[in-house]
Amino acid sequence: MDSNRQEVDVLVLGAGVSGLMAARALQQAGRRVGVVDKGRGVGGRLATRRIGDATFDHGAPCFSTGEASDGLRSVWHHLAGSVTEWGSEEVDGAGRRPCWRGVPTMSAVAKRLADGLEVHTEVQIASLGLDAGRWVATAVSGRVFVAETVVATPPVPQTLALLEAGGFVLADGHRTRLAAIGYDRCLTVMAVLENPSLVPPPGSLSPVAGPIERITDNRLKGISAVPAVTLHATPGFSLEHWDLDRLESGRILLEAATPWLGSAVRTWQIHGWRYGRPRAPLACRHLLAHASPALVFAGDAFGGPGVDAAAGSGAAAAAAILSGR
Repeated sequence: MDSNRQEVDVLVLGAGVSGLMAARALQQAGRRVGVVDKGRGVGGRLATRRIGDATFDHGAPCFSTGEASDGLRSVWHHLAGSVTEWGSEEVDGAGRRPCWRGVPTMSAVAKRLADGLEVHTEVQIASLGLDAGRWVATAVSGRVFVAETVVATPPVPQTLALLEAGGFVLADGHRTRLAAIGYDRCLTVMAVLENPSLVPPPGSLSPVAGPIERITDNRLKGISAVPAVTLHATPGFSLEHWDLDRLESGRILLEAATPWLGSAVRTWQIHGWRYGRPRAPLACRHLLAHASPALVFAGDAFGGPGVDAAAGSGAAAAAAILSGR
């Protein structure tokens, strides 16, 4: 057997919450499932970083559970011990819903969902195409994954690029809908403070104006042993400053955050999320882009942005595959 070639029933591209949700449901139904992700670990934007004794959730700060999160609720028992309630937030003018964070961090949610799955990290897929009626995903390293079905959960432009590299042409209608999906970028500053910040409990606020969309106090949140804040920039600021000096952009954000810091900054880092949040996601929870062999698109660009919607999208994609629709 070629150790550089792996055959599965379903190949899931992306080990974010959407991909993991789809993989869990399909594996529990008896399918042989493989998950690949180019990152060093699972989770995607359920991301955590450490700077010394400080800990930061620098991707999605939390998630809510609403109508879009049926899939997430379906594994709530599995997440027991990995989530805890953390404040609430307004959701589309429909009132406030509880927010939840990972325990000890947001990345713990993804790690728990990945338990028992066959996940291959640090595998960068270079192309995705058809060969003899099956999907073939070829990695930069030369490793090959062959599958009857593919669930694609990365940002849509990345999957479209893989299909183009693999010589596969989507039907015009699907191609047009998918190509129209855009994403907001997000510059994120992680700052270790000398003293506690002035952010009020439970540790999150959204300024009404300026370049910062959200400030999170990670110590008040319960994940950092020392004072540490995460600054998520607005989409407008992030786009305007994306190709400029990142250190200068970080300094601008820290200056704008001064009223809420109340402390000198000991050290800081900046990170850029190119695909921070989908703009105008499709109303459908998933998209069957090719019927046989099946290629299903899922993720936070389907059904609405956010962790809960992404989880629901992954669950819906799995349900569609299992029902043959």
